[in-house]
Amino acid sequence: MFLAFGEIMARIAPPGHLRWQQSLPGSVEVTWGGGEANVCASLALLGNETRYLTALPRHPIAESLVATLRGLGVDTSQILWREQGRLGLYFVEKGANQRSSTVIYDRENSAVSLAVAGEYDFAKAFDGVHWLHITGITPSISEHACEANLAIVQQAKQAGVTVSCDLNFRKKLWRWRPSIEPRQLARDCMSQVLQSVDLVIGNEEDAADVLDLHAEGTDVAHGRINAAAYEQVARRIIDRFPQVSRVAITLRESISADHNNWGALLFDKSHDQAFLAPLNAGGDYEPYEMRNIIDRVGAGDSFAAGLLHALNSSSYADSQNAIDFAVAASCLKHSVQGDFNYVTEAEVASLAGGNASGRVQR
Repeated sequence: MFLAFGEIMARIAPPGHLRWQQSLPGSVEVTWGGGEANVCASLALLGNETRYLTALPRHPIAESLVATLRGLGVDTSQILWREQGRLGLYFVEKGANQRSSTVIYDRENSAVSLAVAGEYDFAKAFDGVHWLHITGITPSISEHACEANLAIVQQAKQAGVTVSCDLNFRKKLWRWRPSIEPRQLARDCMSQVLQSVDLVIGNEEDAADVLDLHAEGTDVAHGRINAAAYEQVARRIIDRFPQVSRVAITLRESISADHNNWGALLFDKSHDQAFLAPLNAGGDYEPYEMRNIIDRVGAGDSFAAGLLHALNSSSYADSQNAIDFAVAASCLKHSVQGDFNYVTEAEVASLAGGNASGRVQR
């Protein structure tokens, strides 16, 4: 069973590609989202046993959120219900063409930000669990959340549980210690976490922001990615944190909000080798070209879920197949509205196998 720990929120967005000034006052779309919950939901949709641990206030909105997770097959039995604290919110305005998407966080005094590590029953949460997934998002919201995140990782290692961590740096967060600049606070805190992590996941910017490791020949702001340079970044992560056995890095070239190129690298310490995906017929790296993106929020989480699913499946467990599957899963996520990746294993396997035409399936 997979266990994920973190904060899930209500996601509030204007309909379609409207801007806030166009949609308010008026109707908005409310769904659910949060890095670790997105991974849990996507794993469940791929057919895995999953459990989600978080803290929530007891009211009908939070109960509706939990009902959604249960409906996807996620075990929510260990959620901490608190009298104090609110449901976190985040607001998304989807971009188009050269206008970027924007996110506004409203997470102050959320239940997860107030809960201390001792309030969670980690022993029960780990019952039957073989894999824990956490991110760098939840520890960014408060010191209590940071301490709880570190505590669950350390207990996971004591229990012999494999740990994956998506670095997920969010520059608008990490504000809970004003005397320290956000990037430095993230580096200080996440360096402690990574000492107990087996699989590190990040995007093309996270290694630079969280670990001060930079890929040569890459200019993320201008959509230029030197995929091969990320092998050296992965090697340096493993050199710094010997517990880490694999490093996965998503590689996004952003031509516009609607047009991205998408791929990833997986470095496997046991093979001392980097594996790139997708590959063309000649065996060279050639990213998926995605036009008319529906929703890119949660793409990194769908990649993490796809990778965890593949690494724990007899069909996709070797490194090349695993990274092929993960990239295909996250490519498909760009066609799905909302945070959760509503795709099947068969759909992912089809794309990973080269069926990228998008033809109607009759």
